[in-house]
Amino acid sequence: MPLYIIILKYIYYLPVFVYLILPSFVQAQVPALSPAVTGDEKLSYIGMTLEQLIERFGAPRTVAAARGNEAWQDDVVFQYADADFFIHRDRVWQAKFSAACGISTRDRKAAVMLLLGSTAEDKGDHALLSIPDRDWPTMLRVNFNNSGQVVSIFIYRPDF
Repeated sequence: MPLYIIILKYIYYLPVFVYLILPSFVQAQVPALSPAVTGDEKLSYIGMTLEQLIERFGAPRTVAAARGNEAWQDDVVFQYADADFFIHRDRVWQAKFSAACGISTRDRKAAVMLLLGSTAEDKGDHALLSIPDRDWPTMLRVNFNNSGQVVSIFIYRPDF
């Protein structure tokens, strides 16, 4: 049987092959975020109302003002033992932690970047990671000191 007849005979199966194989190839190319990052309960703190925050954590240890570069960037900060919550109007838009998403202060930058994966942006003195599949845009920022150790961890809404 000539080769062109064999090719014509099986060419009808090519769309089925592409339909079945291509989606699995594309999925394999998308890097998954670490479950330590995506499964952290602290991600759910962003967007909490003041009522929810106080119900969950009680009265803050202190309340402070955080001055931004512009007047509209000023925040009220509810400070607790393990976290600082930055409030815009009546909701938490940013939180600062000593430990979150599998990362703790004093962790080494190399270990953090490995945990965050290839989608994290290394900005030198900090790393940024967009957290997908949230109700709104959510970012994780990890700040490093000059010796490459974690000094602070922020989870926030970049649209504020």
